Amino acid sequence: MSTLLIIVIFLALLFDYINGFHDAANSIATVVSTKVLTPFQAVAWAAFFNFVAFFIFTDHAVANTIAKTVKSEFITLPVILSGLLAAIAWNLITWWYGIPSSSSHTLIGGFAGAAIAYAFDSQGFIGLAKIVEEKKILIIILFIFVAPLLGMIVSMFITLVIISPRFWVRTLIIVFSTAVAWMVFKHFQDEKVKDNLAKFFYIDKFKSEAEKNPANQADYFQVKAHYDRAVVIADDFEHDGADSIAARIMRENLTVLLSEKNMEDVVNTTFRIEGLRKAARDNPSQKEHFEKISQNLNNVGHLNQLYGKIPNTQLADSIALGLDLTAVERERLLTRMDNIDMGKDLVKVIKRADNTMIRIGLVIFVAIFLLSFFYVDVLHKPSAERKGKVFKKLQLLTSATLSIGHGGNDAQKVMGIITAAMVAEGILPDIKMMPDWIPLACYSAIALGTMSGGWKIIKTMGTKITKVTPLEGVAAETSGALTLFGTEQMGIPVSTTHTITGAIMGVGATKRLSAVRWGVTVSLVWAWILTIPVSALFAGISYFIVKLFL
Repeated sequence: MSTLLIIVIFLALLFDYINGFHDAANSIATVVSTKVLTPFQAVAWAAFFNFVAFFIFTDHAVANTIAKTVKSEFITLPVILSGLLAAIAWNLITWWYGIPSSSSHTLIGGFAGAAIAYAFDSQGFIGLAKIVEEKKILIIILFIFVAPLLGMIVSMFITLVIISPRFWVRTLIIVFSTAVAWMVFKHFQDEKVKDNLAKFFYIDKFKSEAEKNPANQADYFQVKAHYDRAVVIADDFEHDGADSIAARIMRENLTVLLSEKNMEDVVNTTFRIEGLRKAARDNPSQKEHFEKISQNLNNVGHLNQLYGKIPNTQLADSIALGLDLTAVERERLLTRMDNIDMGKDLVKVIKRADNTMIRIGLVIFVAIFLLSFFYVDVLHKPSAERKGKVFKKLQLLTSATLSIGHGGNDAQKVMGIITAAMVAEGILPDIKMMPDWIPLACYSAIALGTMSGGWKIIKTMGTKITKVTPLEGVAAETSGALTLFGTEQMGIPVSTTHTITGAIMGVGATKRLSAVRWGVTVSLVWAWILTIPVSALFAGISYFIVKLFL
């Protein structure tokens, strides 16, 4: 790894840490304001469940979205560095003044703003559509408003269900809603299996090559047919399991055309071809070196087709001879070739789509709720005191679930940035090849950050918007968690801050509209709207400052 890449990774994890204490209030504001936990107990509780998210969210769909908000040709280490510096600066400013802005949108704005500055510096004004992925950015901007609205609507619904005086009517509504949620998350899983298989089969790459050269169309149609067959085999994922599905796909020899693509990835990352390409584009003095390596790689490109047909040692010798590699370089290439295991990779790809744990967790969550209601309303004579005690205990469950959603959504954003940096350097072929240490480091960083707390913002979130009771805290946290889990499954990076704020507004509005301090809410909305453009502006300035030192 280059020194600059190490700095970028360090700053990304620092941002994740700051994100933790900046957004700690999102998970613990209601549980602190209702005095269920002390502030210290609350941050320790939230930090623990921030890290638990590492074991629950395996697909990293949000990370993939973040990494691809900017077109690949404009993702360089200086761009990522500038975006991180801007995001860290804006996060610290808003934390200092107690403004619950979105760390997510700060990072997105910084990333996009730095890329725009880089494009303007190198090519002049070429239009935003050529720099950022407009559809992804528009969806992210849309959810600045949709996420809090969803949080508000769901929290109002949950509150009205909870306060319903008829136990069995309330139970039927909750059971029906849970069944609907189960089916929705099952749909998310089915779609993810298809998407992950499409990436595994390099569908986009084969299609792009076919569009550029008609001679490649036969390969595209064949691999597309193999992919379609794989989707059919994976249709009963719930029953068969990933290992069985992967074994059938391999047994039917559906991966026959993928060996060459795997070898291309190995060769390109071994020689960091993507990093060299970008370095040559930005530095004319390196252009000749890059062109020489590219030409050599083109000359031995046909050898990639031999992977799996001849021994790896023989193939490595042929490539080493064609590229005039040293013994160390040849050994490094051979090691990477030996690590290709399509069957094992296929199992991982399919397993990453599995959200069974989330659905089972949802059922357990609801069962605890129903048992609690049964205890209060059926086994005992209902009383305000008994209900208050039950809802205080339930807040431990709901705040933990919200913290899992917070960790799962927010840690992934930094995972996407770090992986994008490694792809830009040519160390990884694609974000789908994210190494395991990146999620572990990001979840650890955000959990440590949460342990540091965010007391200024807690005051705004827990008391200034509306006064929250334990019952309303349960409704708000449940709503926030459901919204975060759902958007994570869809791969939409939303703000935990926006979501829980909308949920708190919803429970307040359920009592009466005047219970919500709408003046505070309007100020928050302005902070949300300004976050992306201000972060982008900071990042643009940061880029030109960073350029002076690189």
